[in-house]
Amino acid sequence: MQTNDWLQFAFFLGLLTIITKPIGLYLVQVLDVNGRTWLDPVLKPVERLTYLLIGIDPQREQTWKGYTFAMLAFSFIGIVFTYAILRLQGLLPLNPQGLPGLSHHLAFNTSVSFATNTNWQSYGGESTLSYFSQMVGLTFHNFASAAVGIGIAAALVRGIARSSAKTLGNFWADLVRVTYYLLLPICVIFALFLVSQGMIQNFDAYTKVKTLEGTEQIIAQGPVASQVAIKMLGTNGGGFFNANAAHPFENPTPLSNFVQMLSIFAIGSGLTYYLGRMVKNQGHGWAVWAAMMVLFIGGVLVCAHCEAAGNPAHQQLGIAASGGNMEGKEVRFGVVSSALWATATTAASNGSVNAMHDSFTPLGGLVPMWL
Repeated sequence: MQTNDWLQFAFFLGLLTIITKPIGLYLVQVLDVNGRTWLDPVLKPVERLTYLLIGIDPQREQTWKGYTFAMLAFSFIGIVFTYAILRLQGLLPLNPQGLPGLSHHLAFNTSVSFATNTNWQSYGGESTLSYFSQMVGLTFHNFASAAVGIGIAAALVRGIARSSAKTLGNFWADLVRVTYYLLLPICVIFALFLVSQGMIQNFDAYTKVKTLEGTEQIIAQGPVASQVAIKMLGTNGGGFFNANAAHPFENPTPLSNFVQMLSIFAIGSGLTYYLGRMVKNQGHGWAVWAAMMVLFIGGVLVCAHCEAAGNPAHQQLGIAASGGNMEGKEVRFGVVSSALWATATTAASNGSVNAMHDSFTPLGGLVPMWL
């Protein structure tokens, strides 16, 4: 690792440390049904209307069985909703390329994948899914699965903090408040930042251009920034393009690359501070954070070292490239930045990538993904 690589890594760790407490404190407000946030004047009426429309009393807490049943019922309905969209894609709007509906197997696999926050893609986004399918079918789950995961984490923390209580909170209140007060506002800001970096956000049909060789090339378009924001912050993964964040439209600059990496850990890091605050032992929260950080740092160092060393088989043949193993790497970011991203996305189970590799996804993985 060169000096600038060490500086980037240190800057990443420093910023992550700095944002952990404020995010954690905000999560304390959001995950308390009676908590107050700076967005209350705007969102409180919307929150109350939502409870009224779905017939929920947010003050009525649920047992672990009630909380679990509500989560499973919501997830099942979400799967059916997205499955229908993907199957009927050819009949729905915002499909300028006229892409047909997905097969039964692919639609079901994709729906379960996104509902479980697995975001396992066995398709190329720009060649398979319409804008409507990406925005409504998949982005719905990017928000919902992230909110469900944060809510379950909060329920677990409540169970630890309430040693004699029989309830863990209200699933519907957690879902609504996390979505309205945390995910939507921060994603709006994040998406605007990504657009400022050059990430596209449009509904144009794909552009046909002539290359220097005189052949025709199709340049994919679409509402990318809005999906990438929640993809990263919700630790979802699942790129708008098949190349994911290695695609310049999905990751245009080194700054967008750095901030996207930081966003993968942002909410999860804040949850460790939330844990400490709720159990009234902040040292416990920081201990969990430190344990996670040690594992992450070790992973980055090992990954960066091995990738920088290159492929031993290539070295023995005398064909090793200078600068480490660049196979599958995005040259705009280099080996160390790709190693940092790869470790972060794996540690957070995010699934996004800024370097490409060959892979095969068997349908047999549907069963463990569902479980």
